Parts: sequence; C-alpha cells; structure tokens
Amino acid sequence: MSLKIAARFAARELRGGLKGFRIFLACLTLGVAAIAAVGSVRSSIEAGLAREGAAILGGDAEIDLTYRFATPEERAVLDSLAKAVSEVTDFRSMIVKGQGDTAERGLTQVKSVDAAYPLIGQVELSPAMPLSQALAGSDGLPGAVVHPLLIDRLGLAVGDTFRLGTQDFRLVAAIMREPDAGADGFGLGPRTIVATDALANAGLLTAGSLYSTEYRMLLPEGSDLDSLRAQAMAAFEGAGARWRDSRNGAPSVARFVERLGSFLILVGLSGLAVGGVGVSAAVRAYLAGKTSVIATLRTLGADRATIFQTYFLQIGALSLLGIAMGLILGAAIPLAIGPFLEARLPVPAVFTIHPAPLLEAAIYGALTALIFTLWPLSRTEEVRAATLFRDALSSSRVLPPLRMLVVILLLLAALIGTAMAFSGAAMLTLWTAGGILGALLLLVLTAFGVRALTKRMRGAARGRPVLRWALAAIGGQRDEATSVVLSLGLGLSVLAAVGQIDGNLRGAISRDLPDVAPSYFFVDIQRDQMPAFMERLENDPAVSRIDSAPMLRGVITLINDRPAREVAGDHWVVTGDRAVTYAGAMPDGTRILAGEWWPDDYDGPPQISFAEEEAREMGIGLGDTLTMNVLGRDITGTITSLREVDFSSGGMGFVLTMNERALAGAPHTFISTVYAEEAAEAQILRDVAGSAPNITAIRVRDAIDQVSGVLAGLAAATSYGAAATLLTGFLVLIGAAAAGERARTYEAAVLKTLGASRGRILRSFALRAALLGAAAGVVAIGAGIAGGWAVSHYVMQTSFTVIWPSAIAIVLGGVLATLLSGLAFAWRPLAARPAQVLRARE
Repeated sequence: MSLKIAARFAARELRGGLKGFRIFLACLTLGVAAIAAVGSVRSSIEAGLAREGAAILGGDAEIDLTYRFATPEERAVLDSLAKAVSEVTDFRSMIVKGQGDTAERGLTQVKSVDAAYPLIGQVELSPAMPLSQALAGSDGLPGAVVHPLLIDRLGLAVGDTFRLGTQDFRLVAAIMREPDAGADGFGLGPRTIVATDALANAGLLTAGSLYSTEYRMLLPEGSDLDSLRAQAMAAFEGAGARWRDSRNGAPSVARFVERLGSFLILVGLSGLAVGGVGVSAAVRAYLAGKTSVIATLRTLGADRATIFQTYFLQIGALSLLGIAMGLILGAAIPLAIGPFLEARLPVPAVFTIHPAPLLEAAIYGALTALIFTLWPLSRTEEVRAATLFRDALSSSRVLPPLRMLVVILLLLAALIGTAMAFSGAAMLTLWTAGGILGALLLLVLTAFGVRALTKRMRGAARGRPVLRWALAAIGGQRDEATSVVLSLGLGLSVLAAVGQIDGNLRGAISRDLPDVAPSYFFVDIQRDQMPAFMERLENDPAVSRIDSAPMLRGVITLINDRPAREVAGDHWVVTGDRAVTYAGAMPDGTRILAGEWWPDDYDGPPQISFAEEEAREMGIGLGDTLTMNVLGRDITGTITSLREVDFSSGGMGFVLTMNERALAGAPHTFISTVYAEEAAEAQILRDVAGSAPNITAIRVRDAIDQVSGVLAGLAAATSYGAAATLLTGFLVLIGAAAAGERARTYEAAVLKTLGASRGRILRSFALRAALLGAAAGVVAIGAGIAGGWAVSHYVMQTSFTVIWPSAIAIVLGGVLATLLSGLAFAWRPLAARPAQVLRARE
C-alpha cells in the first residue's frame, strides 16, 4: 500500500477528534511555550542592548584605564579619532554629612565627569535642570547630584553640604536617571556625580588610589570600529587599556542574560523531557485502544509500513499542532508581560516577535516529539491479524526494532547537539542531558525492580486481598508500572533538583560565610596613613583581628606570551582588572598546595603565587608565565607556587601575589579587613574616616545584602522555570493515570465478578498508586539531590547542602498528586458493568 492510502487512513482517524490526545497536546504545548518564552525574553534584552548600545555605553566607543588618566599624547590620539571625547572617572568613596561624632557616613559609587558628559542622552534630575548647572554649585562650593536612596539614607536635602574626601560639596539635585547606568556594572553603593575638576583637592584621585578612567568617544558616521580599535590600542600598547564599543555596550549584563537564559532553556528542556514521557504514555495509551483497528487493517491486507505510516502521520499532525500552539503561547507571553518587565529591567529591551528563539523552540519540540513517539509507534508493527481484538501491545517486547532504535538514538544525538549549539554551554548541556538520561535509566530499572519485588511479595500478602490485588497489578502489568514510575519519577526528579538549586541559592550567603566575618573592608589607605590606622585599631579591645596588605590592580594580558583570552577564554580572572598584592615572607595562614614560596630576601626575576582552583580552571600551572599590566607597565612573572584561596571566608583573598621587589616600587595603597564587635563598628568608622577622609570603608553586611539580592533574583528565575516543569509534571501524572484506565476497568470487572466490593477495589487502586509513587519518589529524591549538587557545584559554584524539607515536600506532593489523579480515573472503572467489559474482551 502507498503513503497516500496511509494519509487517507490517518485523516479518517483524526475526524474522531482529539480524544486521547489532550494530555499529549498539553505537554508538548507547555514545553515548547516555556522554551520559546524564555528565549524570546532573552532575545528582547539582547536586541535592546544592541539597539541602545551607544546610549548604554555613553558613546560609540570607550577606552578604559586603571589608576591613571591618559597622557597628553594618548589624549591627542583619541581626539584625532573622534568628533568628541568625554573623560569619566569611577571609584568608591564615603559621603559624609555633618561633623565629628554626629556625622553620618555612607558608601557611594562616585562618577566624576567633564563638561562634555554625557555625549549621548541626558541625566534626568529632580528638580529638573541641566547637569552642567547642577555641578556648577553655588556659594563657592561645587555642586553634586546623588541617588535618592543615598539621600534618604543620610537624611540629606537639596541645599545641604556634604564631603567627599576633604572636599565639601553642595547637594543640588537627585539623580532620577543615568543614560549610561547599564554600562557601569555592579556597584556597592548608590551613585554620586560630581565634576572631575572639583576633586582636585579632595585627596581621592592620588597615585595608587583605586579608580578607573573611561574615555568615551563620539565617532564620525560610518566609522569602521575594528579599524579604529586597532589604531587606538596601538597608541595605548603596553598601557593596560581596554576597548569597548557600542556593539557590546554592557558586556557584563549581556553575559549574565545569555548565561541565565541558557540555563533556563536547559531547565525548560528538562521540563520538555518530562512532557516527553507524558507524550509517550499518551501515544501508548492511544495505540493500545487502537489494537482492534490495527488488527482489522492487517486482516484486510495492510502491511506493517502502512500501519506505521498511518499513525505516524496522525501523531505527526497533532505534534505540529502542539508545537504551533506552543510557539503562539511562547511568543504571546513576552509581548503580554513586556511592559511590566521593561519597567523593571535596568537595561532596554525590545519586546516583539523574535524568529530565532521560536525556531529554536520548534526544533526542540519536533525532536522531542519524534524521540518519544517513535518508540511506542514502532510497536504497532508487532500487531498481527491473528491477535484481532487482543491487547497485543500489552505483551510486546520492550525495545523497538533495531533500525528504529538507531533512528531514535540519532534523533537524541541531534537534540543534544542542537541544545549545545544554541545554549553556547556545551558542558552544561551534556551534564543536563546525562542527568536526564541517567534518571530515565534509573527509573526504568526501578520499575523492573518494583515489578520483581511485588511478585515475590504476593505470598506474604495472603489473607490481605487489597494488598495482594495491588501487588498483582503492579507485577503483572509491565507497561502501566513502567509508565507511572517514569512519568512521576522524572517529573519529580526535575522538580526536586530545581528545589535544591533554589534552596541553595537562597541560603548561599548565610551558609557559605563563616561564623565570624570582617566588619569592614578599608581601602585606599595610603602608605603613610598605615601607622596611625594600625595604632587606632590595635589598641581597641573590641577589635579581634586585623589583616592588611598592599593592593594594586592590574590586567593579565598574556599567558605564556599568548593573549590571555586565547588561553583562559572568558574566565573571570582575565575579563577585567584584578586586585594583586605583594609579599616578602609568606603571610600567616597561607597554605601552599604545589611549588614553593620565595625566600624572604628574594631579589630575582618576578615570581607569582597563584590561586590553585583558578589556575586549574584556566589550565595553567607551575612554570607558566603571566604578564600583568599595572599602571601602564608590563610585569612578567613565573608561577612558582599554587596556594589555597577561600573567597567565601569574607576576608582578603588575592588570586595573584608577587614577590615584594616586583611591585613595591609602583604607586599603591593598602587594604585592610577589620574584625570587631558590632557595637564598636560605628565608632571605628567615625575615628578612621575622621582622621583620614580619603579612606573608603565598605561594610561587609551591606555587601552581603547586595549579593543576596542578586542570588535571590537567580533563585526567582529558577523558580519560574520550575513552575512550567511543575505544571507539565502535573499533566503527565494525569496522563499516566488516564493511560491505565482501560486496564483498571478490566481489572475491576474481573474482581467484581469474583465478588469484590467497590470499596476494596478502590483501596487496591489507591494502594497501587501509593506504592508506585513511593518507589518513584525515592528515586526522585536521589536524582534531584544529585542534579542539584551538580548545578550548584559546577554552574553556580556555590557549596551545597541538602534541603530536606524541599526534597520531601516535593516528593510527597507528587505522590499525593498521583494518588488523587489515580483515584480521579478510578470512578469510571468502578462504575463499568462487568458483563459489558468482559464481553468486549472475548
């Protein structure tokens, strides 16, 4: 028979409506919609970043320098390349209101600007006025504008006076909007904007102080950015300069959005896999009900190919319908919530229909539908004419024919390869796929183990008919037990894993920080200020510990004479400037894991002690050379030791330490961590800031609050991904219960004929669901904990603790849902008349 005849048969089957395929369509639609929605939101943000790249950056291109301003020769090069150049500095400082012991202090991120700022857009102020007018000040004091959060925190009002360093400023207005706020990245304090000229006597931009200088440029129309970049970087060669342009105005935001989006899409794929089990179960249940139709067609001469093509075309058409509905829903959700999200995003977004994420979701949906439907579809070939009106599928072999198995494996490889290509996180995708496949395999083995165990337990259930019936049903119906354990177990595994990830993200700060963390980080301590600083703290009985070290910032430019990015990729150590220090004798508490520390009086070529974990991640080790640009000077050293650095301790941790002679001659400041009783913190801050206004104090608790906010956002994002998986899992549970309804109807009819009451039959159904749910739940706890640990350890890079309430609650909830769904589909079997049911099976 031809494909045309198969298509005719399929069309006739579809005329009967969607009965039996509602769960199929719901699972496929929801899975595709979740992936399409996440991808569309990510594409909307990326489109906004691309469209507004120049506005976010504050210019068409930017050159960043650390610790210094451009030389006259370097500035002349920039002026020759651009139509206009704006010089902006960025640093942390303390804003001080009042005098003496009654003074109020707050950490602020200062941006000092020139007359050309902003090149693009406007700074919106309240009361409304031009920024130049606000910064001009009044009554002989320079003006400043401050973020409303800091104004409220310090109790400031327009017209009040405050200090930055040793310079007084007058508060003229509140900052309502910065056009280039998205390019500034993570800051520990609210923004203050002042004129750079007004900081000349503030003591904040001295040699060795921690500040960066950004030169934003407006370029001629049609400029070749790559060519201009080459010219600019040639002029700044060896100066540690970094280039950014409007093609990537906010790289840290773009990286965060990309990685979070990729992770959520993988969560969506996990949900789609859960839905795939439901799809497979729905197809299986539908085909089991079509056994008589298939056998009749075989009796009339239909060959195996025609039977397969008939149901392949039918289910294929329904799959396309489900994918289309998912794409429509996935495109509509971002459009509907776009205004809500846009008002809360720190960067622009373009909420419209983005074809790329929809195509990605469609590919995932199509491949998933093929993988999970070909397996049960291939078993239609086993129905023979001789099995007319018999449930041939219930006794067919487990594995499909070899050729079909090969096709399924190829489709699975295509799905994983597609996910790797789209996500850009190959290892994360492989681990996710491995986790899903591992959970599926474990659940299949669990299903077979449960069947074998229940067969052995039948003898022990003599005299307890309800238990015996439940055990006999589990051990005798291979497909029902496997389907329930797979659908419930995989869904609960994903939910348990997401619950573990969510709980660990939310608890990362309180759990990972030590019991005693520093009270303050003090930075920008000048060398001549260190004696007085130490004297004040060492004589304070409330201070239990002081750790101090010299600190510079530099950029790792070369690894083994190769560009650092070529060797280490996008590792965080080489993506920006990093804090470095120097030491003679090995500091107390240092733990060397490989190599040796240099002698106390070492005076040879620069040597480096590097953090062991970061070195392993970057693929470097003992004997490798690193070139670091510090204040425009390249310093090349050899890694001679690897040491343990615990960044979660809350104290000081330097990735890179050099011998003293290598860096001691460079202008630098000191950093200090102070451990003190909480009651003494305020007085320490007043005394230190009062005697040295240039010193910046970072309160550790405030920094923790900032990081906690970021982690809470990540946890919320994973929760949104889990919501779609939760709904899919619930639908799969309903589908699994519906798939076994026909078998339970026959079972109830037999038991009624033998004299069983409806109450006993109902209790046996409930006990069966509870036993299968418990078996799947135990596996789900193990798989979910393992998956949560892998993501927390390798992706989030946080420590992991089992969140037992989450694991148990999710599993108990899933078992309860299975029990309720099983009972919901038990009423029809209980109400069926035995004579009609048994006559139909003759």
